[in-house]
Amino acid sequence: MGILEALFPFLVFSFFISLCIASYRLVRGPTAPDRVIAGDVMVNVTIVLLVLLSFHHHEAMLLDIAILIALLGFIGTLAISKFLEGRDIGD
Repeated sequence: MGILEALFPFLVFSFFISLCIASYRLVRGPTAPDRVIAGDVMVNVTIVLLVLLSFHHHEAMLLDIAILIALLGFIGTLAISKFLEGRDIGD
């Protein structure tokens, strides 16, 4: 049993708690930028969870899904940021 297998339940639990805290901030954020950052944190924690699950279950497909989520999260953050600034997507 390696260190990753030993710490896996603790890591999943701690990242799940992080997701819960970020989702609270996403719903209750006082400003729109706070909500954007909370959504970005949720995307990043989801990516970390997928990478951990990929290593734990020896499943490479989860890494591909993590890369796809990272790409979509980045594009979504850019689009929302431009919208909040009042600029068009092409600007």
